Amino acid sequence: MSLTPSTMLALGTPAPDFSLPDTEGKQVSLSDFSGAKALLVMFICNHCPYVLHIREGLSQLAKDYEGKGVAFVAINANDAEKYPQDGPQKMAEEKKRAEYVFPYLFDESQKVAQAYRAACTPDFFLFNEERQLVYRGQFDASRPGNKEPVTGKDMREAIDLTLLGHALSEDQVPSVGCNIKWKAGNAPDYFG
Repeated sequence: MSLTPSTMLALGTPAPDFSLPDTEGKQVSLSDFSGAKALLVMFICNHCPYVLHIREGLSQLAKDYEGKGVAFVAINANDAEKYPQDGPQKMAEEKKRAEYVFPYLFDESQKVAQAYRAACTPDFFLFNEERQLVYRGQFDASRPGNKEPVTGKDMREAIDLTLLGHALSEDQVPSVGCNIKWKAGNAPDYFG
């Protein structure tokens, strides 16, 4: 497992638009979340040990913020031909197993991942009500094998401050995980 950090997209960046199929085949777009006070866009996959490590905490985070004006959406951009465990059918199984209460979308073209400058799984992008990026960083300090508990501390703090309309510190710790599995010719200039 190669350790890849987030690219740390510039704060204030507007949320790139998307329209992608979810695990039930329904198209989900950025505009579907227009009523939310905050939107967390997460690039995850089914098999990455870093995602699996925080899976339960991620599921609980979304449940804890239900009804509080926060929208969550997960996107898998991995090459499903080379990594069939990340294909749409397996995504549907993973969503059920992990008890995700948010849409889990498949970015087959990988264009959405490129637009967000996503580099790793997990990679997080928190946008405020105006859909400007306010946080891109780690879920918390826990990593596979480091014995730190999975709490979602950094993400919860970022979401809470965003909901209150407070500015977040620009000193944010990058997320780290497995690199996105790019299709041949799709690896963006910021990768590698």
